[in-house]
Amino acid sequence: MPIHDPAHVRNALARFRQVSFGDEAARDRARTRLLRAARRFRIVPVGFITSELQSVRLDRAPRARALPEGFVTMMMTDIEGSTALVQRHGHDYRQLLDDVCAVLRQYTAASGGFEIEARADEFFAVFDAPRAAVDAAVAVQRALGAPGRAVAVRVRIGIHSGYPTSTGTNYIGLDVNTTSRVCAVGHGGQIVVTANAREGVQATDRSGLRFRALGAHRLRGLPEDVVLFQVGAVGLATRFPPLRVTTRA
Repeated sequence: MPIHDPAHVRNALARFRQVSFGDEAARDRARTRLLRAARRFRIVPVGFITSELQSVRLDRAPRARALPEGFVTMMMTDIEGSTALVQRHGHDYRQLLDDVCAVLRQYTAASGGFEIEARADEFFAVFDAPRAAVDAAVAVQRALGAPGRAVAVRVRIGIHSGYPTSTGTNYIGLDVNTTSRVCAVGHGGQIVVTANAREGVQATDRSGLRFRALGAHRLRGLPEDVVLFQVGAVGLATRFPPLRVTTRA
């Protein structure tokens, strides 16, 4: 399958499941080569990712899973008002933080995600597909916003889909920075996603979700404007202050 320009790459992504390979190793090499080409042309391979996920579930479920490579969806969270919470709860803040991390880990795992890093009041996870990341984020916000919790804790969540570089245990690159910036501009209880993540969800299954356009924004340290959306679902808050950015495109 030629993959020398965007049109060829899109055609190869659409036809990949129809091609016969000599063995699993040859298939994996072709898949890696194709995803690298998609990355080079900044193509969101949503249909391809969906079919590959189905194949992985059928063929590789018993094996230990490796971190996803190629087109990856990243989720970052941050506790809103963490300094005030530390001052208010003192030594008990450690337990509060552990409780929040337990919720994040529970729903990341339930959606098939991978915890990459939990540092202070920040959490970083990755997913094979955009819908899985959004489902995890929605479940987290519902759980943390449920009545009856002893202490009200609000987290902001940012989600972006792209082509980060894997180090084997973590990820680096502009797409990781983008996810961090998207998380930073939101508010506690809010889920903010990029156009890439939204497109990935809409191309597969957006049932039960709504996306409210928040406009294009210049985020700190990024070379281009980023189009952002707010995720809506049953049980989530809908009204938030303007995003915490100073420049709007």
